[in-house]
This record gives sequence, structure tokens and C-alpha cells, in this order.
Amino acid sequence: MSAATTRSRTPDRLCAEAIDLARTAAEEVAYPGIVGEHLGMVSEGDRVVTHYFECKEPGYRGWRWASTVARASRAKLVTLDETVLLPGTDALLAPEWVPWSERLRPGDMGPGDLLPTDAEDLRLEPGFSGEDEPAPNSAVSDDMAELVEAEDIEVTAGTPANLPMAPRRGSIAAVAEELGLRRARVLSRYGLHVAADRWEEAYGPQTAMAQAAPATCVSCGFLNRIGGTLGQAFGVCANEFSPADGHVVSLAYGCGGHSEAAVMPAPPRPPQPVIDETQVDPFPLRPSPDSGSVSVAPDDSTAELGHS
Repeated sequence: MSAATTRSRTPDRLCAEAIDLARTAAEEVAYPGIVGEHLGMVSEGDRVVTHYFECKEPGYRGWRWASTVARASRAKLVTLDETVLLPGTDALLAPEWVPWSERLRPGDMGPGDLLPTDAEDLRLEPGFSGEDEPAPNSAVSDDMAELVEAEDIEVTAGTPANLPMAPRRGSIAAVAEELGLRRARVLSRYGLHVAADRWEEAYGPQTAMAQAAPATCVSCGFLNRIGGTLGQAFGVCANEFSPADGHVVSLAYGCGGHSEAAVMPAPPRPPQPVIDETQVDPFPLRPSPDSGSVSVAPDDSTAELGHS
């Protein structure tokens, strides 16, 4: 064990007494009024001491100003090493930095944003780009061409890609494009499972809406089927009044907007009128004199009383 490791960690006396030097250095880095009272000191080594001062900055609760002073061997002059702002045990710290790829959430992308995809993304796997050699049992392979020639059938030499007019229908590239495989990368099995789990969590059979629905989406007329492997369990809702309108929904999902849940009856047709109300019957304002309802002669008793 060396002599340096066996020395005492007792602070140097001159360095421990250099509180004013340490405070002045801290106030130069900050400004007067921010450096508070002396909180203590720590021996960093032989003739090296760090003095701690309270930080009164409102945004740095629990932080401390640290000024380190030192003294050379056999010297009586204490000099300043550095001054920094360090967090204490109860300091208010910023959260740990998280990479952007882990902070990204659905809906964060805006117009013009680019989201790079990792080359080793588990959700994707290599697709058919059209540059690979055809399979041995393919209709355009060399082995199949030799088999056709043995049967005395004229075959144009070369693969369809090298022909002046390559047959579009039936080629590997055409079949791959029809199946949606002629891309650099396609969804892997892991990518399919991740997408299915995410869609079922949003619009699946375990949601509160589906639990209270009168029927599932598999029998709804507003369900638009999708192709591919996921089409066996999902579709797109086309009911504008449904909460899942325009979203991918599970076939086991459901809502109150099911097409057959409550079919509205046709409005009843009014019956034919019994009375012809299109004709107008004239009604006189005063009865005719010869109708017999009132007397033609004036009433004398009424005239005496002044009635007309």
C-alpha cells in the first residue's frame, strides 16, 4: 500500500479556513445574492478541500455551489481550482434522457416529418424485389425451359426479363406485385402480431363498447373487409355515426350502430280519405228570411228596450 493511500483524509487547515476565497469564487460564477450560507466542506485529497454553499436560485432547489481550493506542498498560499453547481441529495433533477425512438408516440408525426426505420426492425422482413433468380419449378426457369424443349415445343431463349416483350401475366414479378410482395420489405410475423394486438386493444371484443353491443361487426353491413392475413380478423368500419368510423376494427368488435341491431320500420301509408275534403261547401253568414229560424216582423219588445 502506497503512502498516498495511507494518508489521513483530515482537511488541510489552511484550505479549510479559505471560506471567503471559496465564497468569492462562487459569487463570481453566479452573482451576489444567489450564494447562500456555508454548508460544510469535504477533503478531496492532500491539501485539497471543497467548500459547499447554499444555492438560492428558485429553479435549483437542493443544489449547492461547490468551490474547490488547494495548496501546494510547503506553500502557505491557497489557490482556487474550480467552482461548479452540483446537485444535493434532495435536489430537483431533470428526468433521465430517453432516446427519441422511445419517446415517440402514435399521433406525434406532423406534416413534413420523417420517421426513419431501423434496418433490423423486427416488424419487417425482406420482400421480393424482382432481382432474385426464379425458383427451379418456376415456369420461367432454365430447368423448365429444357423440359419444354424435350417435348419438341418451341421456346424463346432467355428468361421473360430478357425477351423483347416479356409476358406480363404469369411472371414472378407480376404475381409478386399482385400479392403485394414486390417491395423491399414486408411485414414480418412479429409485425403482424404487434399490429393485431394494438388494433384489438383499441377496437376489440374486450372494450366497453363491444361488451354492450347488440351484435359483432362480422355481421354488420357497414364492415368493409380488408385483404391480406389480417383480413381474417379485421375490417374497416364505414358507419359515419359509429365511434370506429374509418378505423380498423376486430370482427368481434361491435357498437350500437350495427346495421341489423334496430331496423327502423317503414312509415305507414295513410288510408284513403272517406270524405271528400277537396270540395268547398258554402255557408251563408245570415240565414235566409224564408228559412223559418227567425221571424220576419220586428220584435216590439226588443225595440222598446232600445235593442236593434
